[in-house]
Amino acid sequence: MRILMIEDDPSLTKGLSFAMKKQGYELDVARSKTEAHDMWHDGKYGLVIIDVELPDGSGFDICENIRCVSKIPIIFLTAADEETDIIMGLDMGGDDYITKPFKLAVLMSRINALLRRSGNFGGEATQIDSNGISVNKLQGRVYKNDEPVSLTASEYKLLCMFMENPDIILSSEQLLGRLWDCNENYVDNNTLTVYIRRLRSKIEDDPGSPKRIVTVRRMGYKWNTEQL
Repeated sequence: MRILMIEDDPSLTKGLSFAMKKQGYELDVARSKTEAHDMWHDGKYGLVIIDVELPDGSGFDICENIRCVSKIPIIFLTAADEETDIIMGLDMGGDDYITKPFKLAVLMSRINALLRRSGNFGGEATQIDSNGISVNKLQGRVYKNDEPVSLTASEYKLLCMFMENPDIILSSEQLLGRLWDCNENYVDNNTLTVYIRRLRSKIEDDPGSPKRIVTVRRMGYKWNTEQL
């Protein structure tokens, strides 16, 4: 498995490269937006780690460009820990957001978890259709009224969980238990709320008044199969 890391701190990348090789990963390092643009090819990497603040611009721009062509897992790794920055990173298509300083074991755990989940996509030749949304699990593609919808890995996983359990109330704990490994207790309800809001913005006709993914007060969420 090859990972692309976009980070300009040589001491950090050197240490991570050694740790990742012990885990069986190969790490390629780009130290700027320009280098990342030259190195990135869809299908070459299994995961991307992006520093937000780069010498020649913002890592958010790189994420946005990758999301135009790929669902590859993306982790933001940055010193910026403001809530607005975290939400922006997730809204732009990031699957996780880790602030510096961090524990190496935590980063490796999150990398392993994201790669396990992304590796499960497309495992079943199954088509799910409901209320104008179609999921082709063989190809890992989503359509709304026959138009393609671009989702992140986490959004795709959430959508599949909802559509595979139509009209069943799923609690936040159930969703987090399947979206994240049970030992990864760094994930909280606020993160889940961001993911659901972002997913609604892509599949709902009116995200402010959702009809497909509905909130059941004090209980959780459910996929509504009633005709819109």
